[in-house]
Amino acid sequence: MPAEDSRTASRYAMIRQVLRDAIVNGAAARGLVLLEAPLAELFGTSRVPVRRALNLLHDEGLISRFDGRGYLVNPDATPVEPLRLTLTHRQFGLDAAEELVDTRPLGERMYDEIGAALSACIAFGHYRLDEQNAAEHYGVSRAVVREALMRLRDRGLVEKEPYSQWLAGPLTAREITEDYELRACLEPEALRQTAPHLSRETLEAMLARVTAAQDSDQCTLAEIERIEEDLHHHCLAGLGNRKIAMLIRQGQSPMIIGRIFHSQLGIGPDEAMLAEHRLILELLLHGAFDAAALNLKEHLTRARVRMLQRLKVLSVLPEQEVPGYLTRLS
Repeated sequence: MPAEDSRTASRYAMIRQVLRDAIVNGAAARGLVLLEAPLAELFGTSRVPVRRALNLLHDEGLISRFDGRGYLVNPDATPVEPLRLTLTHRQFGLDAAEELVDTRPLGERMYDEIGAALSACIAFGHYRLDEQNAAEHYGVSRAVVREALMRLRDRGLVEKEPYSQWLAGPLTAREITEDYELRACLEPEALRQTAPHLSRETLEAMLARVTAAQDSDQCTLAEIERIEEDLHHHCLAGLGNRKIAMLIRQGQSPMIIGRIFHSQLGIGPDEAMLAEHRLILELLLHGAFDAAALNLKEHLTRARVRMLQRLKVLSVLPEQEVPGYLTRLS
């Protein structure tokens, strides 16, 4: 599938889902007239994906044709008078600030979505991922899925067998322990090398995010992961040794545990983690680079104990539902 066709396929699937949700939950009024041009403008796309989404909704019986142009919202398939309104976010029960279509590059979105699906399940078992089924699931080409999987392999989330199967998991206590031991060896020395090149403005912004999280009753998952990435990714981004940088990137499995904890239990950042991050950032701001590196090593040692405790808790939680392109092996 050409790149343009892949983007169209991705967008029609998202447009169909937004409209379908609005119709099924009653947010879209019965009889509302759906026209291609206003919908294309609302979603920020061409008419092609809108037309395809409307055709699918019509085939599903959620909208119907009438004597005028376009379709009517009519999930009951009963006589209904056309309701001609300006199509806005409000007509579909959405917030005006909500972005209806994910405008990120397709490869980036697949990387994030497949990565999130894998992160949600590999703490519970060993899975096989089918490229073709994943492509059909997301309405994209197989090449786009493969590109995302290659990037996820660099993160250590999946591996490819010689006979072409993609495998993921299981995330075990041994793997977490080995990841932390690796990081405790590599990250402190990496920080010693990169710390002198970090700007004060960057460090102050990182410290502000930690402080805000400490003062907040609840943090979003995105805010928690941003704090983790600040210290363990962005502070080390200037490392010259690419092999060490790659090993550090591959040792990020503990973030998966935090993500599952937040999604299933609503548990936010660990207070001890925030305090340790804050101390390291404050030391960096004062130019105490060796002390910051030493505290980073101690932080990773303590974090390993905390994460292993969380992994034990996950063992008694119900498994999360996984998309159809993943098959559990054990």
